[in-house]
Amino acid sequence: MVRNELIVSIRATLVTLVLLGLAYPLVTTGFAVVLFPSRAHGSFVDNNVGSELIAQPFGNAGYLQPRPSAAGDKGFDAAGSSGSNLGPTSKALHDRMEKDAQRLLQENPDAQGPIPAELVSASGSGLDPHLSPAAALWQVPRIAKARNVEEARVRAVIEGNVEHRDLGFLGEPRVNVLRVNLAFDEHFGRPPVAAR
Repeated sequence: MVRNELIVSIRATLVTLVLLGLAYPLVTTGFAVVLFPSRAHGSFVDNNVGSELIAQPFGNAGYLQPRPSAAGDKGFDAAGSSGSNLGPTSKALHDRMEKDAQRLLQENPDAQGPIPAELVSASGSGLDPHLSPAAALWQVPRIAKARNVEEARVRAVIEGNVEHRDLGFLGEPRVNVLRVNLAFDEHFGRPPVAAR
C-alpha cells in the first residue's frame, strides 16, 4: 500500500516537474520571443548602451536625470530591484528627499515652478525608466545651458519623444530617460564631460 502511494507521488512529481518546470517556461518564452522579440531580449538600445526598461543614472548636467533609485546599496542596481520600504513618517526618507530637493535646486537654478514630486521620490521598483513630460521639461534650462543650445530646441526633443497612453487609455504620457538622452546626443552631440 505504501509502495503504491510512493510510486503515485513520484509520478505526479515528475509530471508536474516536466509540465511546469520545463514545458510551460519553454512555451511562454517561445511566445515572448515571437510576439515581443525586442523585449524578450532585454530591450537594449544602441549597441547595448542600456535597456529602455531599466533606469540608469546620468551624472552629466547635459542629460535628463531619472527618478531617484532605491534599488541596491547605491541605487540603480538591476539585480536588486526594490523600493526603499520607507513610509511617510520615516525620518530617513524625509532626510533623503530633503537632500535630493536641495541638490535639484542647486543643479537647476533656472527651473520654473516647484520640483516635480517624482524627481525626489523613488518608484516601487527603484528602476523606473520613465518620467512624466512635466518632470522632464522642468530640467530643460539646465540641459540647454550645459549643451549651449536654446531651451526651445531641448524642449522640442523632449516633446518629440513623449510616449502616449497605451491603447489610448492605459497609463499616463511619459518619456523614456535613456531614449531622450540618446536623442539629445543625436541632435546636439555629446555634452562636455566636465558639465555637472
